[in-house]
Amino acid sequence: MASSVLSITRKSCIRRTLHHVFFFRNFSNSTSTSNPLLLKLLHLPNSHIKTTLDHEFPSLPTSLLSWECLITSLSPSSSLKPRMVLEWILEKLLKENVKDHSLFSELIFLCGKLKNVPLGMQVFTSMEAIGVKPTSLVFNSLINACLSSHDIATAYSLFEIMENSESYKPDFHTYNNFISAFSKSGNVDAMLAWYSAKKAAGLGSDLQMFEFVILGCVNSKNFEIADRVFEEMKVSEIVPNVTILESMLKGICKQKSLCRAEKFFKFALDNEWQISETMAEMLVALYHEQGQVEKMEELLETMTKYPIDSSVLARMHCAIVRMYAELDRFDEVELSVDRMLKQGVPFTSTDDIEKVICSYFRREAYDRLDIFLECIKKCYVLPRSTYDLLMSGYRRANLHQKVDSILAEMKSVGLA
Repeated sequence: MASSVLSITRKSCIRRTLHHVFFFRNFSNSTSTSNPLLLKLLHLPNSHIKTTLDHEFPSLPTSLLSWECLITSLSPSSSLKPRMVLEWILEKLLKENVKDHSLFSELIFLCGKLKNVPLGMQVFTSMEAIGVKPTSLVFNSLINACLSSHDIATAYSLFEIMENSESYKPDFHTYNNFISAFSKSGNVDAMLAWYSAKKAAGLGSDLQMFEFVILGCVNSKNFEIADRVFEEMKVSEIVPNVTILESMLKGICKQKSLCRAEKFFKFALDNEWQISETMAEMLVALYHEQGQVEKMEELLETMTKYPIDSSVLARMHCAIVRMYAELDRFDEVELSVDRMLKQGVPFTSTDDIEKVICSYFRREAYDRLDIFLECIKKCYVLPRSTYDLLMSGYRRANLHQKVDSILAEMKSVGLA
């Protein structure tokens, strides 16, 4: 089997797929800057890499996926060191006569992270040489490595080998790998072909597949196809995840259809699907673009009837305040701010606060500005930019006493 795979790679340029690993831990649960082993390897000469690993690891862990952080952190500084780490792992597996095909699969996956197909092939043939039979999982990892390196021809050839086998047939992960790869590359025709092929193979539908297909369609502006696939997902009674919902709403907003965007958003609410801040921001941007603050008010009222995360409601509240401020609808600004504060909703950005302050300055409503500032200071620490804005506004109004007061306050908080 090994020789057949190697001959395939020599004769043609094969293909590869993006295999999503279901679990992995950061190496030693450390960041790249606090991992002692990473820092040591970064400063060691190449000749000492494997001996250092021998000293640090008398035996390999039960899973190799925890090495991903180390491998990827080494990659930007060196192309040889991460390869040497993977070579050391392979040598360790062979020396210890490991027969666990899942460890070889994980090692091939790590080769894919480095876009190193030859090393992945070496792991595969070494595995077979010690009598470990390949599985669909191993082939999927190898296809993943190929696709990650844009080696489409090899990935196709590996798929054909799986199809002709008895013991490692393509599974739903195999098809998802191809669907994901073509989704990310923007090749919608190929993505849809694999989508259809998966259904024809009788492997059914799954959430991950729908995510890849819908994301690929929306990013390539094939909105009608995205709508059709979303309907297929609903018929399959699969609950969409946040990524799918965000992609669908993104596509609708790109088409500037506020009515459809509202309908989709409310449909998600009615089905008790997760509403994200990103979704709220996309809808808010469309409202803002079309100057529909009243419709935004209506949606906010609707949203309060559902169990929505407070951060999402805060985005909507702040968007309404911001829009009223930009439209110089001063009374509505104050009413909206008052409603926010009474409901315990915080401002989500300094920019929103500063837009309200500018609204007060334009109206020369300095006493009312004082009241606003007293309220927000109870729950919000003003940054330097806001103090600078206040200073500038008071100076233009020749309110020197207030300028002095702001200066004193800035000194008290360490900003002057």
